Amino acid sequence: MALVVLDAGHGGANPGATYNGRREKDDTLALTLAVGRILENSGVDVYYTRTTDVYESPDQKAMEGNEVGADYFVSIHRNSSPYPNQYTGVEALVYNRYDRAARLASNINYQLEQVGFVNQGVNERPDLVVLNRTQMPSVLLEVGFINTDADNMIFDERFNEMARAIANGILQTI
Repeated sequence: MALVVLDAGHGGANPGATYNGRREKDDTLALTLAVGRILENSGVDVYYTRTTDVYESPDQKAMEGNEVGADYFVSIHRNSSPYPNQYTGVEALVYNRYDRAARLASNINYQLEQVGFVNQGVNERPDLVVLNRTQMPSVLLEVGFINTDADNMIFDERFNEMARAIANGILQTI
């Protein structure tokens, strides 16, 4: 079976985006662990870049993925906008929209759309370290806007469905 690296964005002294006391690093860790449990129960080998509130640089995370010989790398984040409730939805970032990572990204986004998120599509971001320094198909997921109340409602009220959707998108690809 495949080896998937799951990366909970931010951590430690780096909270990521914040909104009304909510911190991206907490949301991403909870979601990453939930997705990992589902994958492990489905027979997938999972490597976590973090399972507690610690910080590692994006470069360290990419190196870890390469060192363990992962087949896929999925970094989980929350998006943010300049103004509250300005934007909504999920977005997947990849190095190249025409490779295997893009198929993984599309599959995950489609599944998250079924949970109720607006699908903002798959976009290229070749400047991101976890996408350009990894040697396997890699996706950075932006799972809703942390400063959009509608996205937080889905995140909180449909948490298990959301975790299952991400896992299903991964399973469908591998």
